[in-house]
Amino acid sequence: MRVEIVDVGPRDGLQNEEKTLPPKVRAELCDRLAAAGVSRIEAASFVNPKRVPQMAGAEEVMGKINRRPDTRYAGMALNERGYERATSSGVDEVRYAFPVTETFARRNQNMGVEEATEVATRLVRRAHSDGVRISVTLAVAFGCPFEGRVEPKTVLEIAERVGAARPDEIVLADTVGVGVPSQVGELVEGVHKLGITVGCHFHNTRNTGFANAVAAIEAGASVLDASVGGTGGCPFAPRSTGNIATEDLVYLLQGMGYETGIDLEALIDCAEWLASHLGKELPGQVYKAGAFEPVSG
Repeated sequence: MRVEIVDVGPRDGLQNEEKTLPPKVRAELCDRLAAAGVSRIEAASFVNPKRVPQMAGAEEVMGKINRRPDTRYAGMALNERGYERATSSGVDEVRYAFPVTETFARRNQNMGVEEATEVATRLVRRAHSDGVRISVTLAVAFGCPFEGRVEPKTVLEIAERVGAARPDEIVLADTVGVGVPSQVGELVEGVHKLGITVGCHFHNTRNTGFANAVAAIEAGASVLDASVGGTGGCPFAPRSTGNIATEDLVYLLQGMGYETGIDLEALIDCAEWLASHLGKELPGQVYKAGAFEPVSG
């Protein structure tokens, strides 16, 4: 079985870093990920640079990427203006995200859940008309730093409304890393029943990210987000830490017999390169420990 991995390092991975990397370096990160065999890359975030200065110059990033025909380059959008900027920059895919809790939705993008859901429906229809792929991410689907536990029923009701517009994919995001495998299984199975491709986005804040990733695949998800080196975090979520590391996830999945199409050694080199540019050791483990041929069966 093949699992598609979306590296969100150039966007989610860098948006919470103290050191801001210039567009040229962020574009090179995309090039290095693509050369390692990553087929989908979240290259930029088309958000207000005053709110997230690390993501300034999104159009410049897209313009400097040496695009490969076998790689899909995505842009994150939080509203219709972001969608327009992303599509004008030539992205292959728009990834629209919104929180499923009222408090976080208003803090993150200055609108309520109802309005954000309506925006999702409109953007999916626009993407269909524009011939652009679109995925919709439901943030804080497993728990919110402001409102606490999020009931699965709430998430699935929103997913059903979004799913009616037929996006290419619905992504369930554990934005603050509070989920556990039993929750993952319930939500993935629920969205999978809608007949839409299910993706998952896990943070390893409480060291459950990789267990959740395995649970997601076993429950029917076919797409997983990850960030090279395990970088990441949300500027608007207190104590939010990094995503699951792409190289750690590739090691895990390939060792279990799943196909990813990614060259692990090249990905490790990419993590080392990013660590040097950020000037620090990254949270990922495999780039430090190295690969190893697991015993099968």
